[in-house]
Amino acid sequence: MKRILFLAPFFALLSFIAVKKFNTTKSFQVVQQHMENRLKNYHDTLKFPRSVKAGALHSVPSQDWTSGFYPGILWYMFEYTKDKKWEQAARTWTASMEKEKFNTRTHDLGFMLYCPYGNGLRLTNDQKYKEVLLQGARSLSKRYNAKAGVIKSWDHGKWQFPVIIDNMMNLELLFWATKVSGDSSFYKIAVTHANTTLKNHFRADNSSYHVVDYDTLTGKVLSRVTHQGAADESAWARGQAWGMYGYTVTYRETKDKRFLDQAVKIADFFLSHPNLPKDKIPYWDFNAPKIPNEERDASAAAILASGLLELSDYVKDGKKYNSAAEQILASLSSDAYLAKPGTNHDFILMHCTGHKPAKSEIDVPLIYGDYYYIEALLRYRNKFETKVKS
Repeated sequence: MKRILFLAPFFALLSFIAVKKFNTTKSFQVVQQHMENRLKNYHDTLKFPRSVKAGALHSVPSQDWTSGFYPGILWYMFEYTKDKKWEQAARTWTASMEKEKFNTRTHDLGFMLYCPYGNGLRLTNDQKYKEVLLQGARSLSKRYNAKAGVIKSWDHGKWQFPVIIDNMMNLELLFWATKVSGDSSFYKIAVTHANTTLKNHFRADNSSYHVVDYDTLTGKVLSRVTHQGAADESAWARGQAWGMYGYTVTYRETKDKRFLDQAVKIADFFLSHPNLPKDKIPYWDFNAPKIPNEERDASAAAILASGLLELSDYVKDGKKYNSAAEQILASLSSDAYLAKPGTNHDFILMHCTGHKPAKSEIDVPLIYGDYYYIEALLRYRNKFETKVKS
């Protein structure tokens, strides 16, 4: 595939294409068939579907960072269908996550707990879920270092106090905890983390480093590197999507325009990049060395689409972000990325890339890609098809 130069004629072509509105109905039909198959075929509630490995379903225990996405998807299925069978399934799988509320060894409690328990609370108002989330927020807060002003991401590797851009996604749990408990410490940690990340994670072109390592005695930055990207100075596609989505949520919860401005800058970097393919499904890294002969990452596209649909509500020129999200959803819903029911080990999207430098999860389905694809479909449907505010 040739690199696309973003010239005026191309924008005109996109405007013409965008006139033909995307409709979620067929996409949800395929999603539902996949999920019906999984509900029928998979019953080990102590192992959570994550990907495909060596041609077989790869599932993980609850302490894996991806564990909360499958029960979160089940809640989204209940939201879409209103069918009690999905609520029951969601409750069963969500219950298997409860012990992670005491897990202080990971920064990913937002993914692990807020996706299942947050959606469950929103849809059922089950007050037991509130306690789990509050304890999860307390556990997450224990990873905060006041001197560095950030929440630690990993306890492994060569770094002293590593923070990855992905961590912006876990702040929503802390914002929620302050609103529910009245304890402002959660809010203060989240805002400080967002501010520190804003200061240290971004380059002049508004792309993000993957990992920033901090000195916990001085708070100074020790290094800016990558772990899952192509190079330290490259723009790892999913990292850009995490950052954009995370700063959009942070603006929603704080109304601090600096965070909105950052979300816009990241979105514009992503959407205007000369290495973004015409279908708007990015290569796994914008600077991968063998473009166009590099794998795509449909999960990054799904995260971006969902985030753009919210971002569009907060800016004057929101139409362009809605249009971009629509184009991404249309691409993801095409035969090129949307798996046919009965295939793909009951995952929904094809062609995701997890960690290419480690030769892990390359050109496979990824459960978080499915989660954010369904979330984006729901947001699009609520916004443009049912006229119900998401």
